Amino acid sequence: MNLLRFGSVGPQVELLQLALQREGALREAPDGIFGARTRAAVTGFQRRRGLAADGIVGKETWQALTPWLTGFRTVTIRHGDTFYKLAVRWGVSLRSVETANPGVDPLNLQPGQKLVLPLPFEVVPTTIRFTSTVLAFCMQGLAARYPFLDTDSAGQSVLGRPLSLLRFGRGRNAVFFNASHHANEWITTPLLLRFLERLCAAFAAGQAVGGVNAGELAERSTLCLLPLVNPDGVDLVTGELTTEDRAYGEALAMNGGQAGFPENWKANIRGVDLNLQYPAGWEDARRIKFSQGYTKPGPRDYVGSAPLTEPESRAVYDYSLRNPFDLTLSYHTQGQVIYWKYDGFDPPDSERIGRRLAALSGYALERTPEESAYAGYKDWFIQQFDRPGYTVEAGLGTAPLPLSRFEEIYRANEPLLAYAMIATAR
Repeated sequence: MNLLRFGSVGPQVELLQLALQREGALREAPDGIFGARTRAAVTGFQRRRGLAADGIVGKETWQALTPWLTGFRTVTIRHGDTFYKLAVRWGVSLRSVETANPGVDPLNLQPGQKLVLPLPFEVVPTTIRFTSTVLAFCMQGLAARYPFLDTDSAGQSVLGRPLSLLRFGRGRNAVFFNASHHANEWITTPLLLRFLERLCAAFAAGQAVGGVNAGELAERSTLCLLPLVNPDGVDLVTGELTTEDRAYGEALAMNGGQAGFPENWKANIRGVDLNLQYPAGWEDARRIKFSQGYTKPGPRDYVGSAPLTEPESRAVYDYSLRNPFDLTLSYHTQGQVIYWKYDGFDPPDSERIGRRLAALSGYALERTPEESAYAGYKDWFIQQFDRPGYTVEAGLGTAPLPLSRFEEIYRANEPLLAYAMIATAR
């Protein structure tokens, strides 16, 4: 993490403020401005932890704050400790402690033994801008709190960021949910991560999520989640990349020298639209987008020089070939619409499932408009496997959708996501 001083601004300051807020040192909501109140919260936190109370957030302060970013800490058992005493001491549920430590005998705890202790808040933040750094903290925290989750990577982005994967469940029916092919649609990343976290919590508690018992979901299906297809582009539009980064300057040139990345940048860091990269009518997509003037790398709608030139789309393509899923959902914004079908393909049960997804979410079910009907992941998946694949355009407004809309978007999509996990289960 970068060194932060008084006066700093940006998504790393929001992350700092989130940690201080969760720890109790700061009452204000994250605003991305390292002002006087944040400085006072930092120095107070440093003082309580025996750090130099200088208000500068360096390596040691970030390390001390990490549990409030990952949602767990590692504790050392003392004489007389029990799961129950630890839960009471830290204000968490007994079940959460048991879930995070499945191989530990609670009746035989030994002094010096290490335990994972979840903290009393959800890991996935929904009040700050998302970045690849935020995702890394979420991955670490979810894996620690829910050891039955598997984590992996589908590959790397142009700038070497991992294309992180999470897997839940053990059923034969395999489904794949992905988000943020488009950089300024990054709100879909915490949307899918929130669903996964609540799915895991419901599974551990023997409860339901989205109206479906989580144990049934785990038994019948395996969910593979790739929450951030385009980490470089997202880091560009949310401010993780700055003027100090070479890639920022190159993107600025592609954007005509205008720094309005959050408003109009959909592409990856090389100016290629990742959802126009798949070998399903790519030539048609090229013809349409070139006729609209998108003939070179830029913020949106450039199809690339050929299909699958970009490492992100190639990684999703290869991962799908290795794991021929029964159903896929690709999350985008906006329009409150679900797109199904591709060209002349009509996978079995695809329309019936689509109508159910629409009914559960309140979204419309439609065919993709002609100008966007080719070379998307959904299009290629249907062509390749002849199985149900959908593009979900979540929310209303202009991308990037504000986080103030997150809760209503999540409410509409939770039952859709739960049903999609078992829609093709037999």
